[in-house]
Amino acid sequence: MGRGKDIDGSQGVPTFYGKELRFKREKAGMSLDQLLEGSYFGRTYLSDIERGERTMPIELARHVDQRLGTDGYFERNCEDVRKSRRKGHAKYFEKVLEAEKFALTIEEWCPILIPGLLQTPAYARAVVLAGFPYSTDEEVEEKVTGRMERAVLFEPGRRTPEYWAIMHESLITDAILPCQEMAEQLDQIVELAERRRITPQLILRKFGAHPLMTGPAMIMTFPDAPPLFYTEALHSGDTIDDPGLVVQYRRSYDLLRAAALAPKASLAMIKAAAEDYRNGKQPSRLE
Repeated sequence: MGRGKDIDGSQGVPTFYGKELRFKREKAGMSLDQLLEGSYFGRTYLSDIERGERTMPIELARHVDQRLGTDGYFERNCEDVRKSRRKGHAKYFEKVLEAEKFALTIEEWCPILIPGLLQTPAYARAVVLAGFPYSTDEEVEEKVTGRMERAVLFEPGRRTPEYWAIMHESLITDAILPCQEMAEQLDQIVELAERRRITPQLILRKFGAHPLMTGPAMIMTFPDAPPLFYTEALHSGDTIDDPGLVVQYRRSYDLLRAAALAPKASLAMIKAAAEDYRNGKQPSRLE
């Protein structure tokens, strides 16, 4: 049985947990496939856990403990791993945090806020302070840092999911920051679009009623797993994997995309709004 690349357990709780899993598995003389016998998880999934790239589902942790005779060690500690990975984020957002790293496509509808993946630190900080006005500086920075770390998906040299963001026009014309900071926020969206990392579209105010008016939405697809749909309210979120429901949400998103301003025209409008903010002006609405 070949030995995989060494894992640096000092990098954090997930890698320490994964390193221990690999140690126990190899000590038992088992391959990934042998350890997974009797479960419905694949070898790539388990390998990702060993490298600290995925979290261990509770049912898989129980299976591993039973197969390796580890007296509940992996079940007891998998929640600590999940907590460490979602630092700065709500528990209900945990599945999204992990899934987006492996997504083939990510499509968002954002009627209220600039998407978290696209936010600048200043924008994220303003949103956090508005929602949690009694937070300590440390708590605020933890949330802001968590949001910024998600954007590693768009760093040069990384495999980026095909990312599509439909936003309401009001997000670029109704400032929640001083003009210069709003310009920087919109510049960031433009820069990512021009690097072909994202495709932004705008739903115009004048369009009126449209699909998915009830709240934000995200659809993710994967090369080796069924798609997921995510939506959230003020203090809760829901990840949906039921195939029938996902198909319905998919249809609604496609109808929304058809109603939006074309990507090229949307990008031009975002650029113009950024320039207005840079000049201390309020961007005009497209009537």
